Amino acid sequence: MRAVVQRVSSGSVVVDNQTVGSIGKGFVVLLGVSEKDTDQDVAYMVDKIVNLRIFEDQEEKMNLSLLDVGGEMLVVSQFTLYGDCRKGRRPNFMSAARPEKAVALYEEFVSKCSALNVKTETGTFQAYMQVQIVNDGPVTVIVDSEKLI
Repeated sequence: MRAVVQRVSSGSVVVDNQTVGSIGKGFVVLLGVSEKDTDQDVAYMVDKIVNLRIFEDQEEKMNLSLLDVGGEMLVVSQFTLYGDCRKGRRPNFMSAARPEKAVALYEEFVSKCSALNVKTETGTFQAYMQVQIVNDGPVTVIVDSEKLI
């Protein structure tokens, strides 16, 4: 799994002119699922993201996690995170998971975050979405469950 995590003061998702998810202070997580991903990847990503210490403490150091600050999370499916742009000019999405696998792992990720008492909102899987993000900082990090060794 691969995620772009943005620390935000607010975020929302609009589908067909209707807001389907919105949050205040927290994270907007653009989440991509690969063909290789399993339940273990979901568990790793949930633990890593909710415990990322990228909120400032009283000394203005990034030392607090989403759980520490009672932040919210907006999770948006994003298969394009697995677009391989190394050859040619059009991304190759062959390593992105097929929709039936991706939706199951995406929903498991959302469920596990909610189970940790994180207010978790979502977009609409496979829909055309307009994502509104007010990045705070800006602070943006990439988290990947793939072993690089």
